[in-house]
Amino acid sequence: MSKSVPAFLQDESDDRETDTASESSYQLRRYKKSPSSLTNLSSSSGMTSLSSASGSVMSVYSGDFGNLEVKGSVQFAIDYVESLKELHVFVAQCKDLAAADAKKQRSDPYVKTYLLPDKGKMGKKKTLVVKKTLNPVYNEILRYKIERQVLKTQKLNLSVWHRDTFKRNSFLGEVELDLETWDWDSKQNKQLKWYPLKRKTAPVALETENRGEMKLALQYVPEPSPGKKLPTTGEVHIWVKECLDLPLLRGSHLNSFVKCTILPDTSRKSRQKTRAVGKTSNPVFNHTMVYDGFRPEDLMEACVELTVWDHYKLTNQFLGGLRIGFGTGKSYGTEVDWMDSTSEEAALWEKMVNSPNTWVEAMLPLRMLLIAKISK
Repeated sequence: MSKSVPAFLQDESDDRETDTASESSYQLRRYKKSPSSLTNLSSSSGMTSLSSASGSVMSVYSGDFGNLEVKGSVQFAIDYVESLKELHVFVAQCKDLAAADAKKQRSDPYVKTYLLPDKGKMGKKKTLVVKKTLNPVYNEILRYKIERQVLKTQKLNLSVWHRDTFKRNSFLGEVELDLETWDWDSKQNKQLKWYPLKRKTAPVALETENRGEMKLALQYVPEPSPGKKLPTTGEVHIWVKECLDLPLLRGSHLNSFVKCTILPDTSRKSRQKTRAVGKTSNPVFNHTMVYDGFRPEDLMEACVELTVWDHYKLTNQFLGGLRIGFGTGKSYGTEVDWMDSTSEEAALWEKMVNSPNTWVEAMLPLRMLLIAKISK
């Protein structure tokens, strides 16, 4: 059995683009309260390293949705450049946008794009901000380095936002294109087109197909192991056993692994992952991760986010995930989007809390998640 074991420390050192654990320490900031901080001692394939990082809680949902009327349209075109193996999104302009400043009838709009369902890994691309206008002109190309075969499994999400220096940015509308059915050979599809802006797509509507299942077990240990010189806090043990019927995004090829994050901590160094298992849609991981520093009250506020990924060349494609917690919609008194556990996920967490020092097991269906953004 491979194993990852964490702890609670202080300080910071972080590389946002690598998953390699390195020695550092951090302090978890839990909104207005700052109880103990989660750290992570990760051990895989016989190698042990201490990893952690500080950071505020952020997410891909940061921004105001629904505060402004969605109106107007955006003009853009997309093309795949085979010689560069790049998707090009040419953003030309917008017109008749909603006014974030109702008194002066103006906004400071910019355009942002993502490739779904892997919203986090491919990263967002965005234009410059054009200030004080409802009809901004951009004429910018946003580029994604991606294989054509992988691109056909994606959706392009293009959204328009008002940039506010002092508050949260305001959502002005979006367009979504299914690239699986897109005709890349059509000359007409390479021409600039006007698309009406639409209201925010509900997360549940992003993906509905079967994403497979994960077999796992959880255990809450109220006291630290004998000999540990730590405050009297407990540990949460997460045993990722196997996944079944994972979706095949690249024909028959699959090289899957599992990442684990304990929300609200989104720092990269607090994250743990299993080894990658290739050439099967039913990978067996048999990997245990341990997070300590849990006080009893922390169990009400935290959420275990497990995500399954397909590693392909230099990118990781999101396959599905779980969020295991009480699903209250709040964490430490603050409303959060990620505390959205299903009834099955919440039932497993509740059973773990009520059965200390005992492994509780479940087979849970993987689902689409809007992934929490890695904080800096």
